[in-house]
Amino acid sequence: MPTFDDPLADAAEASAALRGLAYATRTFESPAGTYPVMGELLAGVRSLRQVLDQLAAAHINARARAHDDAGNQAAGATSALAAADELHQAGTLLDTVEWRLDTASQQSGRIAWHRAPAVEEGPARRWVSVVFLEGAEADEVLDLIDRDGTDAAIEHLAGHDYGAETTQAALENGYVYDEPPTGALDKVATRDAYTLTYNPFLGHVSLLRKHDTVPDPALLGIDTPASAPASESGREAERAAHKSTRAVGPAVSRGRDGIDWFARRPGAASAQGRGLAL
Repeated sequence: MPTFDDPLADAAEASAALRGLAYATRTFESPAGTYPVMGELLAGVRSLRQVLDQLAAAHINARARAHDDAGNQAAGATSALAAADELHQAGTLLDTVEWRLDTASQQSGRIAWHRAPAVEEGPARRWVSVVFLEGAEADEVLDLIDRDGTDAAIEHLAGHDYGAETTQAALENGYVYDEPPTGALDKVATRDAYTLTYNPFLGHVSLLRKHDTVPDPALLGIDTPASAPASESGREAERAAHKSTRAVGPAVSRGRDGIDWFARRPGAASAQGRGLAL
């Protein structure tokens, strides 16, 4: 919630809200939703214009307190005035942004969106969110992509997948999609049942899995499943073995043969993380 009196806290919240909006607007359930979003953006641009003017004024009014690193007040005051001038220039450019956005909103308001024609080609394949990361956690995965490629990143993020548990959480929270949501600057990679989307510019990474699809055990570092133990003691031994090698996390679904589809080999990616969010 905005404080209305703490510029540092409100600036951080505005930045986080814009990052969230950048991700959320990758897809729209209905194109009619674009109109109110543009209205909110228009109000935001007008507020941002005011913020820039006030930042410039703060630099000008306090220029007598400005010094450079060597303690030179004249140099500091010069930099303060230069910063104020650039802020004023940025505000002037925002006037054009506001005008363009206002015009786009007016044109969008004239549109009557009709429902998409029904598709009768059978049920569409759905995708569920496995994990969404941003900030420092996403930077680690982006570095992994640069160093070892997208396959390594998918294998690493697959550690967040708990099978039926992950699918159920996605269904309950609405993180299910007809197609993997992607933005204009997002990059996409696929491997087996997984689709990886990532954006080095906005600093976020997302992994999705095909609904009702079991990933290749080799992708998850699981040995080729053997037949189920014949005795109860054998089954107990198997469960004990899984507990000793898995990362701590929620319960997962098992196949008909009793094999844990998403058990981890020692040293595999931890299943703990931020969890679901899209």
